Amino acid sequence: MTCEGCKGFFRRTVKRNARLRCPFWKGTCEITRKTRRQCQACRLRKCLESGMKKEMIMSDAAVEQRRALIDRKKKERIETQPPGVKGLTEEQQTMIRELMDAQMKTFDTTFSHFKNFRLPEMLSGVQEIPESLQSSLAEKAAKLRQIRGDLGLVKVSLQVRGEDGSIWNYKPPADNSGKEIFSMLPHIADMSTYMFQGIINFAKVISHFRDLPIEDQISLLKGATFELCQLRFNTMFNAETGTWECGRLSYCLEDPTGAQETLVCPGRGRDTQQLWEERSDSRKWGFQQLLLDPVLKFHYMLKRLQLHEEEYVLMQAISLFSPADRPGVVQRGVVDQLQERFAMALKAYIDYRRPQPAHRFLFLKIMAILTELRSINAYHTQRLLCIQDLHPFATPLMCELFSITDG
Repeated sequence: MTCEGCKGFFRRTVKRNARLRCPFWKGTCEITRKTRRQCQACRLRKCLESGMKKEMIMSDAAVEQRRALIDRKKKERIETQPPGVKGLTEEQQTMIRELMDAQMKTFDTTFSHFKNFRLPEMLSGVQEIPESLQSSLAEKAAKLRQIRGDLGLVKVSLQVRGEDGSIWNYKPPADNSGKEIFSMLPHIADMSTYMFQGIINFAKVISHFRDLPIEDQISLLKGATFELCQLRFNTMFNAETGTWECGRLSYCLEDPTGAQETLVCPGRGRDTQQLWEERSDSRKWGFQQLLLDPVLKFHYMLKRLQLHEEEYVLMQAISLFSPADRPGVVQRGVVDQLQERFAMALKAYIDYRRPQPAHRFLFLKIMAILTELRSINAYHTQRLLCIQDLHPFATPLMCELFSITDG
């Protein structure tokens, strides 16, 4: 038996083949824990007297071979391990299977059933703001500027492929009158409502959700629907092109910088100071600023993690069973325990289905993104309420889902 310090000393000394001499010329120095560094020769002597053997020291090549053998066996254990076995308990496997079944039954990834939706109006660049916005012009204009600032001049183009192979393209107006925001609202409301209906059905398939009182079910859905919607949309997001590929519908982010430059050309009744301010805004709301928009930043960050389908559905469950900041939840303790169980299932799945150490922080990153999504939910609801107050567009289901957040 020896300490790690003396073991390392013996190994280094033998490998160097060093010829050591006692500095005191006696060779009988007493070697203790305190004096072991005073005389290397006597320390080596005591190591040999204690039973250490030079022939037991492994060469560098043998050490590397042993490490490679350990790594190979570890990899073989991971590859031959059946999905879920050993890493997940039977209960956790059942939870994941139920979530995957609910996702498959309620998420139309091809959007083949999304029909009879309203398309954006083809507005020209010289068209005025609708008459409904002309009343209380000063107040409306201030709110419009607030909305435009909040949205960061994010523009989304839409492409629809018909069943006959035809293609219909829509690009937002290039002006800055507010039509770039309002022209897409009816279509966004239809798409959101379609997604919300699927999410409600998703929750109803989960047995733990059905066991909750109806009041808690309603409260949890009202609080989490937007978050689950963003998680589902992320599976359709192509981060390389900035496009959400939703079956025959494609939503692409437009770079607002070039569009803004067309707004500030001379001859439109603006004075020099106003033109300069608009050009400054153009630089401020460039593509880099676009990426800082909370919703867009969320999609890029989450997509970068390259999650499995199981991890996406577990994230949805964690977000759904979240009693914090959900008004009206009665059985908070029960919901909190359910959330913890889904979180532990996610951690267990990552630990045993993801190679280490490359993904050792994946669980923490996912939980941080879910926390960020909670903040985006509250901020997004404020945006919707502001736009709804200025230009009503929400469907009855949207109004019902977001009413409790307003209260």
